[in-house]
Amino acid sequence: MDKNIIELKNINKIYGKVFKTQVLHDINISFKEQSFNSIIGESGSGKSTMLNIMGTLDKPTNGEVYIDSQRTDLLTSDQLADIRNQKIGFIFQFHYLLPDFTALENVLIPYMIKKVNPPKDIQEKALELLDMVGLDKVKNNLATNMSGGQQQRTAIARALINNPKIILADEPTGNLDTQSTENVYNIMRNINEKYKTTFIIITHDNRIANKTDRIIEISDGKII
Repeated sequence: MDKNIIELKNINKIYGKVFKTQVLHDINISFKEQSFNSIIGESGSGKSTMLNIMGTLDKPTNGEVYIDSQRTDLLTSDQLADIRNQKIGFIFQFHYLLPDFTALENVLIPYMIKKVNPPKDIQEKALELLDMVGLDKVKNNLATNMSGGQQQRTAIARALINNPKIILADEPTGNLDTQSTENVYNIMRNINEKYKTTFIIITHDNRIANKTDRIIEISDGKII
């Protein structure tokens, strides 16, 4: 388990042309394959910006980003979209499920971006993932007919459909009660162990952070 799956080298991020705000200062950090990490820090410390740069949703002002040994900060938006679709799964605090679709259909969406009709094996995988996150009984419910915890677990299954090597989770338990938070943590840990998926989780919840293998603290755009 010694290969780095993500590397950030000398990353700076500045927003604004006239009034410049520097959000990240000389970030140097790497994450090993199969590791289970958390990032903590006050609101506005730069956690989400760093996660978005790792997830290729945002580009650094300067510095180098490597995902699975490939440098990504120089790629085109189409190339980045391919990397995201193939290598990275996202779980956000707001799960962004499509309300008029069932749990099962929502899980299949990332696959259907590339190919419209998922074959039988992919549909079976989606069902297996829903079963893994404890949602086999509500797989045909519309997203609007599920609880917050169920919606978040659907979002986790959706993040896994393309077998990503990396899951980036931004406050995945931010809207959940204690029991749902515990469920979501346990599911993420199981996925990490079963599929060897690397997890990087932004959290305000110390109960989650303290259970991860590595805690990275950010303050004012710098790693402490």
